Amino acid sequence: MPDLKIKILIVDDMSTMRRIIKNALKQLGYENMDEAEDGQVALGAIRERTPDLVISDWNMPNLDGLGLLKEIRSDANLSKLPVLMVTAQAEQKYVLEAIKAGATNYIVKPFTAEILKQKIEKIFPE
Repeated sequence: MPDLKIKILIVDDMSTMRRIIKNALKQLGYENMDEAEDGQVALGAIRERTPDLVISDWNMPNLDGLGLLKEIRSDANLSKLPVLMVTAQAEQKYVLEAIKAGATNYIVKPFTAEILKQKIEKIFPE
């Protein structure tokens, strides 16, 4: 069971989706969450106060999830930061692209709190 006190950054351009993810995480017992509305804002937040986990949408304006992932992986201080990609794209090529870019795990919308729990437990096996 992962530490429920970990800092999680939720990145999505839709406030509704951020709220859904936040509520699912609360259901699972997580309380330490921040939000960002796109990859650019997220990158600033990550560099300021590095979270323990980033849950990022793929399609966003300014800097999309894949761009954010590549920025994180190319930064020596952040390269080990776990990133869970969230997308409506279930196609194999997107999954492979995310994995190639260094996504720690991948989740397809819509998803349940249980699926989110399983993905987080895979990232933080304890």
